[in-house]
This record gives sequence, C-alpha cells and structure tokens, in this order.
Amino acid sequence: MTEQEPPAVVILAAGESRRLGEPKALARLGPRPALAQLIEAATRVDPRPLVVTGAHACEIEAAGPWSADLLPNPDWELGRTGGLARAAALRGGRDLLVAPIDVPLVPPEVFAGLAEAWVEAGSPAGGWLAPRHGERFGHPLVLGRGLAARLASLDPDAPLRELRSEARPLLSWDCSWREVLDDLDTPADLERLRGRIPLD
Repeated sequence: MTEQEPPAVVILAAGESRRLGEPKALARLGPRPALAQLIEAATRVDPRPLVVTGAHACEIEAAGPWSADLLPNPDWELGRTGGLARAAALRGGRDLLVAPIDVPLVPPEVFAGLAEAWVEAGSPAGGWLAPRHGERFGHPLVLGRGLAARLASLDPDAPLRELRSEARPLLSWDCSWREVLDDLDTPADLERLRGRIPLD
C-alpha cells in the first residue's frame, strides 16, 4: 500500500461578490490582496494550490502572477459545486482541502493542522473533516478522494451539505483560530477584517 499524498488545496474564488461590490479575491485586507494571503497560507500544505475562478477570472489573472494554478470555470453561475467538481477532476485521485475566498484570513497553522489531523485519521477516502472553533464549524474543510469523486454526479448548485451527509467518517478538528469563522461578504465585513491585521 502506497502512502497517501497530502490533500490538494483548492481555493474557491469564482463568485460574483455582488454584496461586497468588488472581487473578494482582490480585496485589500492588508498590503496584499486577500487571494495572495490565502495562497501563501495554503502553501504550508500544497506548494501549488489550485484556484477556481469565474465571474472575475480575467481580473484575477491580470493581477498575478500568483503562486498557484488558476482554473477558470466558465459555468460559474451554475453554482460553486460545479467549480469544485472541475477542480476534483484536475486533481484526480487526491483528497481535497477546500478553502473558500469568503474566509480569507485562515493562517498557515490551520492548513497544517487540518492536514495533520487528516493523516492521523488515516486519510479516509469517504471522510470529511472541518475545523471547529467553540461550538461552530468553519473553513477550510477536507474531502476524502472518494467524496471528491462524487462531485461530478451532483448538480452544480447542490450545497456541499449533500455530500457531507454521505461522509463516513465525519470528523472535526478543534482549533483556537477564530479566523476559520471570519466571513467576507459585505463592505462592513471588509472593514472589520481590515481591523484585524496590520495594513503595512
């Protein structure tokens, strides 16, 4: 039996960011865009994360270069799960560590902790692992390669909780980083998150 590879990191950044009014991936939370910060944190686990783009694919590509591979999803309007299915196909046979750009301040320690907990659990093909801060679950999360393979059979707009209901085992990792809960959706969220990090 060969040793299972660590999870491949997939960053979901295909949405329109309508409520924010600007692409979340390019929003400045400090000296760099949110996407650059998330990519850097993710490289603790995967030296070349895969970023799924969509509504703002051209702007994100032009703002590079990025230390990641970009995967434009022309059908982004159909739903987030469709983009994740494309990523799973490109990283075929790999467990996936899925990080939405909606939660951009996740530090490298969280990526590393999740990957370590996943390996300690035996990298279960049908498993699901999410971080838990207090009583709440956050992001990113890990999908076993078996669950990831199921993405292609789901509707593009199907919520991931449909896949979660099939997960065996369903795992959690307790962490002290509140950043796993820090959503970026609105201008007010952006100002709040900017207040959490130095600007220069």
